[in-house]
Amino acid sequence: MYIAEGKLPRRLRTLPSRLTNQAALIANRIVDQALAEGGVRRYHYALLAALEEYGPASQANLGRRTGIDRSDMVDTVNDLAGWHLVKRAPDPEDRRRNIITITEAGQRQLTELDRLLADAQDEFLAPLPAADRQHLIGLLTRLAEHHSGEHR
Repeated sequence: MYIAEGKLPRRLRTLPSRLTNQAALIANRIVDQALAEGGVRRYHYALLAALEEYGPASQANLGRRTGIDRSDMVDTVNDLAGWHLVKRAPDPEDRRRNIITITEAGQRQLTELDRLLADAQDEFLAPLPAADRQHLIGLLTRLAEHHSGEHR
């Protein structure tokens, strides 16, 4: 007796951890394509979003807020500064440290990236009606908060 080709065992088809992983892979592919249309990658978007929401910050502070590693942070800031989306200036309190600020061009780019990502979210969530989308967001938020220790 042969296993039907292309059909996963029921145990695998119903594992929440496997299903969320599969959905994440699909979502990541869609998001990466959308960001590529905007000429950036995830770290670029994360930095612009953090700067827009929280204001000017040191690279170390940005790393803590976004979870971007220090070595990746340097490359990401260099990219964004080269594209004139952020500017660097010495910190008046500690001249050894730079303060990163989003520029007007960076604000415009972030607005465009938000539009592209909204379209990507719509593509990913296309099979779900609005109420299910909100319910899914709530469930995923609860899981993430629980397992990141934020519920304590």
